[in-house]
Amino acid sequence: MKVRSDILRIYQSIHIWTGIVTGLVLFIAFYAGSLTMFKPSIDRWMAPPAEILSPIPAMQYQQLMDKVLEQKPAAHQGFTLFFNAKELNQSPIIWHNTPQSRGLTLETTQWHGTLNEAGDLVTQQVTPSVLAELIDMLHRTAGIPGEVGHEELGVLILGVASVLYFLALVSGVIFLLPSLVKTFLALRKNKSTSRFWLDSHNIVGLTSLPFHIIMSVTVVVFAFHDVLYGGLQTMVYGEKPMFSRPVSKIEVPAEIQNLLSVEELLQKSKSVAPDFQVTNMMFTGLQGDRAVVRLGVYNPDYVMRGPITDYIFIHPYNGMILNSTLDPTPEGLWNRIVATFFALHFGSYGGDLVRWLYFFLGISGAFLFYSGNILWLEKRRIKQKANSPTPVQSRTCYNMASATVGVCLGSLTAVLLTMVVGKWLYLHVNNINHYYYGLYYSFFISAVCWAFIRGAARAGIELLYLTAIAAFAIPITSIIAWFDLLPIWSSLSNSTLGVDITALITGIVLLVLTKKAKLRAINGEPDSVWSLQPAIK
Repeated sequence: MKVRSDILRIYQSIHIWTGIVTGLVLFIAFYAGSLTMFKPSIDRWMAPPAEILSPIPAMQYQQLMDKVLEQKPAAHQGFTLFFNAKELNQSPIIWHNTPQSRGLTLETTQWHGTLNEAGDLVTQQVTPSVLAELIDMLHRTAGIPGEVGHEELGVLILGVASVLYFLALVSGVIFLLPSLVKTFLALRKNKSTSRFWLDSHNIVGLTSLPFHIIMSVTVVVFAFHDVLYGGLQTMVYGEKPMFSRPVSKIEVPAEIQNLLSVEELLQKSKSVAPDFQVTNMMFTGLQGDRAVVRLGVYNPDYVMRGPITDYIFIHPYNGMILNSTLDPTPEGLWNRIVATFFALHFGSYGGDLVRWLYFFLGISGAFLFYSGNILWLEKRRIKQKANSPTPVQSRTCYNMASATVGVCLGSLTAVLLTMVVGKWLYLHVNNINHYYYGLYYSFFISAVCWAFIRGAARAGIELLYLTAIAAFAIPITSIIAWFDLLPIWSSLSNSTLGVDITALITGIVLLVLTKKAKLRAINGEPDSVWSLQPAIK
């Protein structure tokens, strides 16, 4: 396909600069997003097994709910039942002493309950770890603090970055069109280092293009949903409420003793989602006029609205179906469209196979942004070489290389170190959640400062070593726990073993990369910012 050279230069410029502007924040969003695919596994690795009370048979849930409501008045505000609690790493019932606010709360405490063999209620108070939620916050905000109105600043920044990211995707494909047939899947290892990085960047970008388009579009929708909803309200709905809730037609006093039974609610869910398994029931607003029970329903063969489940909303006193993300009627079209957006972003379809696929696609996406910055730096070096017999790198290139190493490796190192240090501190502090933020940002900011102090070449090698050590520390911590060598707990399960194995493989890959970075720093081009002795003006 023939494209005019002047048009190609325009698209090349758009691709380069949109990528450079957004690359660092999107690197954090993508690698953190890949980790969120296994949030329950990370939570299970972090939390002592003693915090999860023993599961009960399905026929005992009504008995458990009745006992909690009878003996624990705080549960009258709301509670959650977890079915198949052992697989979900949850106690059978959880409630709070105080009303819960939205967002990440460091002070939150929960009451967990179950029944013993005699049928008596057993409870304990727990301060749940929010490390997995912290990682999810990094995914949504790239770790950028602050709020604008009721929106997080980082979410809005990532929304803008995703618009530019979409432009980078489109311009990159157009720029590559003339050479696409010849160079697609060609990884020229025997050519120059810059050629290897370019081929790797192009292969990853093109093979995962549908995934990246989905991510860019859905993030824009999530970030600017208020603007989109406002436009729809004006253009489509007019005076009619966009999100109206059906009025309850059956008047039943909102008194705890009038709650529908667990079995009745399960039957109601079957009328809406006969092929779905109910995983949890969240009761809220039980003492007011906004009483609702939200049922999480799961079927890996469907696209689902939440990260793991679809939702059915039922009035807990009269059984009226208030809303459902599965509504097949024309009135439910908007819910189904929104559910599709969420499912495509979360990977909440296809079960574990798709979750692992999204994990690797997220990691490859992070590589895409990192390699894009490498290519920009190499292009600057080549230009300098062509214009000067004794080329030196500009301070801008040197700083960009330091920022790339510090932000990318620093964020990854900070998450891994926070996991390890957090687990070691868990039993020795009153509330480990207060330490997670301090640990992450201390490690991250220190890594960024170190990269600027030491330079990209030296800091890159040193931070790669540190990140590998942090990755190896995760399975080493589990081994220490298995052999009871120190007072930390072990949690033997497929999910926690997956965390350890993934960390081990990550550590090995990082050691290989460290060796290659060291060889390049010693033997590579002396005019490169990756040289141990770069010439800088």
